[in-house]
Amino acid sequence: MKKDLKDCTFIIPIRIESEDRLRNVITVLCYLVSNFDTNIIVKEVDKESVFAERALPQIQEFCEDASCIRHIFEKSDDPLFLREKILNEMLVETTTKVVVNYDCDVLFEPEVYLEAYRRIMEDECDMVYPYGEGPWQYRVRATDQVVSDFLNEDFDFKILQNASWVDNAGEGWVQFLSRDVYFEGGMENENFMGSAPDDYERGYRFRTMGYRVHRLENHICHLEHSRGMNSYPQSMSQHPYWNHNWSLWEKLQTYNKEQLVEYYSQQEYLQKYK
Repeated sequence: MKKDLKDCTFIIPIRIESEDRLRNVITVLCYLVSNFDTNIIVKEVDKESVFAERALPQIQEFCEDASCIRHIFEKSDDPLFLREKILNEMLVETTTKVVVNYDCDVLFEPEVYLEAYRRIMEDECDMVYPYGEGPWQYRVRATDQVVSDFLNEDFDFKILQNASWVDNAGEGWVQFLSRDVYFEGGMENENFMGSAPDDYERGYRFRTMGYRVHRLENHICHLEHSRGMNSYPQSMSQHPYWNHNWSLWEKLQTYNKEQLVEYYSQQEYLQKYK
């Protein structure tokens, strides 16, 4: 029986730039659809839809019913993947109490999702990182064989863990948030352009503004993939807005609560979502 995450929407921005990213998207969505009664919005921004042509048919074949996935495709020739803007556009499409900002290459054991969801639903927290800070990341060598074994052997996480090495976990990947708080706290900062320290800024902002931010001490399984301009660390040398993005973060991390509230009250990008 699927586990109940009915009042929850996963918002997943994607651009499938390589075969391993395609494999990761398929793996993660097969897992989510198979294990949870929930809502999923996938927004793909690219020159053409790789998801519709190559990912969704495989997900539907594996899961039989993948109707919980809503796929939105936006055609774009822009080499930059403006993740912050894409997340905001998905956020306004949600109606559930809980929203999950979710990368397309990470997995947790089922009870982790349920606990993070419960913390928001029972008004214990406003924002939950479902993994610990420090050496809580399993970096998975996600070969075809590894993910095939994982999918076909009842999602046995030992398969992923045995194909991984441990690394530090920081601020990115996944956050469960109260939808109301997500809007109230300024959504995603669209002044960051693509690959950026937006994950650090988001965490700093919500904590500094006084929201109840909590971390669960669980491991995150991060499926490895090739990296281009829109992925750290390659973005350090290839991204045209790298210096702009880090300068913005350096400024914002000096702001106190009152300064952050004032800053976000003046952001023009927020007006279009009201």
